[in-house]
Amino acid sequence: MDTSKSAKNKNVNWKQNLWVTWIGCFIVGSSFSLVMPFLPLYIQSLGVTGANVELFSGLAFASTALVSGLVAPMWGKLADKYGRKPMMVRASFAMTFTMSAIAFSHQMGGYWWLLLMRSLIGFFSGFIPNSTAMIASQAPKERSGYALGILSTAMITGTLIGPSIGGLLAQWFGMANVFLIVGALLALATLLTVFFVHENFEPVAKSEMLSTKEIISRVGDKHILFGLLITSFIIQVTTQSIEPFVTLYIKTLSTNTNNLMFISGLIVSAVGL
Repeated sequence: MDTSKSAKNKNVNWKQNLWVTWIGCFIVGSSFSLVMPFLPLYIQSLGVTGANVELFSGLAFASTALVSGLVAPMWGKLADKYGRKPMMVRASFAMTFTMSAIAFSHQMGGYWWLLLMRSLIGFFSGFIPNSTAMIASQAPKERSGYALGILSTAMITGTLIGPSIGGLLAQWFGMANVFLIVGALLALATLLTVFFVHENFEPVAKSEMLSTKEIISRVGDKHILFGLLITSFIIQVTTQSIEPFVTLYIKTLSTNTNNLMFISGLIVSAVGL
């Protein structure tokens, strides 16, 4: 066993942290997928018409991931300096308000308000990566595979069932209200993290920090690394590319739109399988 790691986390209940962060990651993962089935219809309700609906839906979906990717290194450096738990609280707390604010798009500026909030969601994201890093650092070496495997099921499960649940909620309570429901769930994730997740954090010394170039230089077989990156990129592009317009496409296939959002949610969930 890694004795330095064991000593640092001696007073930390890593199993409690694992299950609390599992709930948090499930909520965060499902919060992104809950809105997928009806987001194009919500954008349409904001006054976007014609072919612009597909275009603007694509921009709304892409903005979150694009901004998240751009700021991830910044949040990573802050996590090394201040700890994983503060970054988890920061992410879920900020997303509580940005996700809820989308419910008021009709009053605040229409589509451009929605796009701004989606971009801010990406800007403040980082709950799941920091959860993973924290559990990896706390679990005993011989149990780290088990712990990370359990944690990975949280986002997968949330992403899979989120669209179906989101479609139902949108039909029952209205599209705008789903954003408020998601905001409430993210607030719950924030409170659980604040009160039930514990971390004995020691800042990473500057002398121990490695640049991206140094990290890549230490990889044994770079062909495998870049192969995995390219493969993952292709898979993500192919699976995510239909989400901005799948609901609109289903709408053209039938005149019965009573269960449109639920059916769209089932189809989006099926893609994840």
